Amino acid sequence: MGCCGSSEQKQREWKPLEDRSCTDIPWLIIFALFCIGMACIAGFSISTGAASRLISGYDSYGNTCGQKNGKIEGVELSGRDQTDNKYVFFLDPCNIDILNRKIKSMALCVSRCPDRELKTYTDVKKFALQNGSELCSYDIPVFRYPSHGERSKKCPKLPVPPSKSLPVFHRCTPVDISCYAQFAEAFVTFVSDNSMLHRVIAGVMASKEIIMGLCVLALVLSIILMVVIRYISVVLVWMLTALVVLGSLGGTGVLWWLYVDHRMNLTDQTGTTPTPQQQLATGNVQALLVYAVIATVFTVILLLLLFFMRKRVALTITLFHVAGKVFTHLPLLALQPFWTFLSLMLFWVSWLGVFLFLGTTGSPVQSEETGLVEFRMSGPLQYMVWYHAVGLIWISQFILACQQMTVAGAVVTYYFTRNKSQLPMTPIVSSMLRLTRYHLGTVAKGSFIITLVEIPRLILTYIHNQLKGKENACARCMLKACICCLWCLKKCLTYLNQVIVAWQDLVGPF
Repeated sequence: MGCCGSSEQKQREWKPLEDRSCTDIPWLIIFALFCIGMACIAGFSISTGAASRLISGYDSYGNTCGQKNGKIEGVELSGRDQTDNKYVFFLDPCNIDILNRKIKSMALCVSRCPDRELKTYTDVKKFALQNGSELCSYDIPVFRYPSHGERSKKCPKLPVPPSKSLPVFHRCTPVDISCYAQFAEAFVTFVSDNSMLHRVIAGVMASKEIIMGLCVLALVLSIILMVVIRYISVVLVWMLTALVVLGSLGGTGVLWWLYVDHRMNLTDQTGTTPTPQQQLATGNVQALLVYAVIATVFTVILLLLLFFMRKRVALTITLFHVAGKVFTHLPLLALQPFWTFLSLMLFWVSWLGVFLFLGTTGSPVQSEETGLVEFRMSGPLQYMVWYHAVGLIWISQFILACQQMTVAGAVVTYYFTRNKSQLPMTPIVSSMLRLTRYHLGTVAKGSFIITLVEIPRLILTYIHNQLKGKENACARCMLKACICCLWCLKKCLTYLNQVIVAWQDLVGPF
């Protein structure tokens, strides 16, 4: 305000902050230390031989295929030279039994996967003599395959399906696609835990063309919508508003019509003694009345909101128009989700690789129930998996927050730069550099807050799935309520993080 009644006013010029400083440096240090811990876990799993066991595979006696092995105490057939036997062959690949999510089928190191169906043990013997690939346990001579007393346990189940080795992982996988889903689930369960995987794989394999087509269609429609949204924003908003109003009025009218129709039919059928059908019809009429009243109240509230907030609808139209202009001036903004998706995929693939390494890390232990050798971690090392799981959530949220910060910075730069000729040549790149230079600590803090909420929600979801059908109604209701509350809290925190990110990019820290 001016002095002594002067009419001069000094208004703040809204523009992106120029004099910046690094924000939340302690959180950036904590996040960097956490990532170093993730790298140490990856290095440990590789240095202990887990990588070679995962890629090359190992048999049921603890021998890693494709190399010389040391003797394992108490395991008679361990310590074998498997240099020439580079492939893992499961005796029953199409019907692998899983006990407590562990493979019970015996696995052997072989020099060649069977490329044709073997119907008898004589065929298995001929295959071994011709190719030098012994498909029965090492303690059974080849010439005794057809007559050995333990051939049903230590030789492959007949008929042996044809199989091929995986390109990277040296496992003999069945050629039959109907068998592949169960084998893939068992292979992943060998080093991890996912009981739903075979249904997911089967669904993806059966409808991969439809999935790819829908992805391409969604991309094309999104591009078209971004282009035309600037020009049809008014029509689009009012069309959606009209559809919602007409849908509410139509739904309410249909419910009242059904109520009146059922009520009249019930009146015509009223007798001295109500039958079970009439009692059921009476219940239906009462339910229709309740639904009709609820729909009427909802429609009235909706109409009142639209009437009193009609100016907000005009604001929404303006926002749509501005959004269209943003995409016109910042076309690279449309590629930002692609780079985020690519970053997430690279991280998830590397995370999954380390997770699989951890599944084969540890000391060899012979199972008392199955007699097969498994690699298990003991002591404090077994908690590395939990540390690794927290890293999946935190770093994934960190990558998503970086995208939000980048988009917010670019849009803020565009919107609050009144003279568009003064815009940076590449606002997206400028926003990314600004994020890397000043705000990584803030992103790490915000993503950690989301992680703190996400972990309990996932734990409760897991408990709910494990206890499904076993808990009482009260416990089930409490679990669902807790999961719902944590989900709502996560959404609220995510929204607040986005607001804080945009504010800091515009005017700096609070």
